[in-house]
Formats: sequence, structure tokens, C-alpha cells
Amino acid sequence: MAKPTVCVFCGASPGKSPAHLAAARALATYFHEHGINLVYGGGTTGLMGELARTLVSLSGPSAVEGIIPAPLMAQEQRAAETVTIMHEGRQIAVPDEAIYGTTTVVPDMHSRKREMARRVVEGGDGSGFVAMPGGYGTMEELMEVVTWNQVGIHDRPVVVFNVEGYYDGVLAWIRDAVEAGFVREGQKDILVEARTAEECGTRLREYAVSDGRLDLKWGAH
Repeated sequence: MAKPTVCVFCGASPGKSPAHLAAARALATYFHEHGINLVYGGGTTGLMGELARTLVSLSGPSAVEGIIPAPLMAQEQRAAETVTIMHEGRQIAVPDEAIYGTTTVVPDMHSRKREMARRVVEGGDGSGFVAMPGGYGTMEELMEVVTWNQVGIHDRPVVVFNVEGYYDGVLAWIRDAVEAGFVREGQKDILVEARTAEECGTRLREYAVSDGRLDLKWGAH
């Protein structure tokens, strides 16, 4: 039976409050205690690096897979302990597996998101998506998997880990969008909130698929 796999979207920055890094460590610890694998964007700095390093230190490299586009590797080479691998016939440096887990290099941002989502869809019970605090990229990734759930591409949980109220504005926007008639009432709970690592786990396990989700058929034509 496949292990649960959770894709975490989060910032390459640590944020200004120490609560953000503490939340990353708490989430990694929860994953370790409950046998959950992590797939994430492959970064080694900020919340991304803290999450990966912590889980690898507890569960070992096989529990973590970072998926990163090749153009972003130049930045990672300056930031992390690296090892050299062959990729498409040339040598590139990737984060050390013993510290950050397995790294999968993909050609572009779209491939990264597709592969992360595939790991979740193919994971065992309790698999899903969690968004921690982050910037533009985190928000874009979060809203894409919400939309994919809405239109029936996947039915996995989507959770925001609302550290220190970071996502209060997003949750308010969803309420306003429902009120204004741009999001259906039956779709408002596609995205659910958690305020602790333990609550993230509960939301993933107990997630109820929205009754307003569109049951469209994809890949059939």
C-alpha cells in the first residue's frame, strides 16, 4: 500500500517571525510521527529548506523528494550543500540527498507542478496539499491545486497552514467571492484551514470532497 504523500507549498524565505520556521519544523515532525512522505519544490533556503532538512533528519532521505526546474538550480548551487549528478548529458550540482532528500530536476515550472501533483494523487490515504506561508509562487501553486480540485482533475485535500493568521486575507477573499457570486456556495470548502501541524493532519485525514465540485472528465479525448 502506498504511503501518504503530502505536497507542501512554502516560501524560500524564513519570514520575519520565528513562528514560521517553528511551524515548518512542527509539520516535519508530524510527518515523521505519522509516516507521511513529503514532496516539495526542492529549495534549500527558508521554510522549504527547514521543512526538508528536518524531515530528512528524522525519517531519512527516502521520505523527502524535492522537484525543481533546472533554471532554478543555479540559485540552489550558491545556497546549499551540493553533489554533482548527470542531467540530460551534462553535470549539474543538486542539494545533497543526505541533507535534503531526493532531488528530481524538471525542465520548467509547469512540469514541477504536474509532477508534485502526480505524487499526491498516487499517494496513499491522507495524501494532499498543504500551503504554508510563502510569496507569489506559493500563492500561484495553492490556487492552481484549488482550481484543479474545483474542476475535477483531483479530489485530494487542500489545506492552508495559517501560521499567525498569514492566510486570513485569503480566507476572507473566499468568503467575499462566495457572497459576490464568483465562487459557488458548494465550493467554498475546497480550501480548508489549519492552525497547527496536528490540525493539518486532521484536515488531511477528514477532508470531505466539496459537493459543488465539477465532475468533469479529463484526458478522455
